[in-house]
Amino acid sequence: MIIKVLRHALMITGFVFVMMLVIEYINVQTKGKWHDEIKKSSWKQYILSALLGAVPGCLGAFTVVSLFSHRIVSLGSIVAAMIATSGDESFVMFATIPGRALLITGLLIVIGLIAGVLTDRFFTHSAIYDKIKLNELPIHKEEYCKCFQKNRVWNQLKNCTLQRALLIAILFIFVGSIIWGTIGPPKWNWIRVTLLITTSFSLFVAITVPDHFLEEHLWEHIVKKHIHRIFLWTFGALLVLEIAMMHFNVEQWIQTNRILIILIACLVGLIPESGPHMIFVMLFARGTIPFSILLASSIVQDGHGMLPMLAESKRGFVTVKGINFSVGIIVGLAGYAIGL
Repeated sequence: MIIKVLRHALMITGFVFVMMLVIEYINVQTKGKWHDEIKKSSWKQYILSALLGAVPGCLGAFTVVSLFSHRIVSLGSIVAAMIATSGDESFVMFATIPGRALLITGLLIVIGLIAGVLTDRFFTHSAIYDKIKLNELPIHKEEYCKCFQKNRVWNQLKNCTLQRALLIAILFIFVGSIIWGTIGPPKWNWIRVTLLITTSFSLFVAITVPDHFLEEHLWEHIVKKHIHRIFLWTFGALLVLEIAMMHFNVEQWIQTNRILIILIACLVGLIPESGPHMIFVMLFARGTIPFSILLASSIVQDGHGMLPMLAESKRGFVTVKGINFSVGIIVGLAGYAIGL
């Protein structure tokens, strides 16, 4: 059982790492290009905030909080972004339930937009603005990094750092494991092809990016801050589920206590951390909980995207969390009522 859980957790963590690397690469190359556009209208603020929130991981959510602290977007935009985001769990959902993950992401964007508009229409939040200092959050504010310089690639490989060597080796093994079917679907399908393409691109990134990008963005941010947590939470959630399934009729208990599970899922979503939500992803992937519970949990939880907001405004943090909790309960109960 331990080996089975370990292999599954390593596969999910590897996919998460690859997707995080790709998104980090894209984020650095496009940094700052949306700020001017987002100021022009309320609807652009809602739409771009929701889209940024829907980007897997924490960077999009962090960006929206930073924009809010500069009076560029409204409180409703924060609500839209935090409903749309699922933090690092988005990567896990795309690794385990890709079709449903796309559906959930689309629904979260729509629900986030509606909730964001209603928030600005019915909530006055001048007191929250008054408490926020006009200072920049220290999130990826370094100068533009040119990520591909052909004339430097060979020299970087000749003077390869330990971090680069480890990343190349890990990604090379991951590519080989996908080709041979050790990791991912046993048969070639669109999931396996996509996994191979993204992992191959990640290997290209690890080989070609300059030392600054590799050390500051890939190693310091992704490897040291995210990957070990994702692996431990994934491994822990899978292990708990395996043990629970062996000793208890979890599925029957959930079927008879759905309303209570919706409440528990939304309460867990209030925790400003990536990881606790993982248990509901795994339960849904096993077919143990219905879609409505996972959707309610995804609405409320936002990984650690709200942590910068907690630093900026505790009142704003509580307000956004309260609104999103209410939306999660309403949507969860509505889904339960119609049999989702």
